[in-house]
Formats: sequence, structure tokens, C-alpha cells
Amino acid sequence: LPPSPEPEKPLAVSNGELRLGGKGKKLRKPRTIYSSLQLQALNQRFQQTQYLALPERAELAAQLGLTQTQVKIWFQNKRSKYKKILKQG
Repeated sequence: LPPSPEPEKPLAVSNGELRLGGKGKKLRKPRTIYSSLQLQALNQRFQQTQYLALPERAELAAQLGLTQTQVKIWFQNKRSKYKKILKQG
């Protein structure tokens, strides 16, 4: 008898990251590509305020067709870049 093929390892998801068989290399979600309209709205909002309250974030995400997490991370990254630029002068 030929050896039976290995059973397929199930995909496990932990904190938003896909993993093969629950261990090994993380399969990252593909990078979000924002439309120019979304970027325009996000940048405009960032100029008004660098921090969003939860309801504001929910509203903005709904308006732009993004998840709240995408909006949150965009703002985090933008603040980080902004501070980096300020440091450089």
C-alpha cells in the first residue's frame, strides 16, 4: 500500500492573522489600497484632528466604506509619519 497523503492542515486565524495549521509562518492580510477619495477624506479629517473618538471613527469608516480598524491604523500611521517629519524639522 502506498503511504496515505498527509491530511491537509486546517487554517487557523488568531488576532486577524491567518496561520497554516495553527503554527509556522503567518500569512499576512494583503495591504489595504485606499482610493484617492478615501485618502482625501482621511487627510482632510486628520488636518482637523489627529485623534478620533470611537463614534467619529465609526462614522468616518461607514462613510468611506472602510472598517474601523482600517481607519484606526491609518490614523496611527499618519500620526507616526507626522511626528517623524516634525522631528526632522
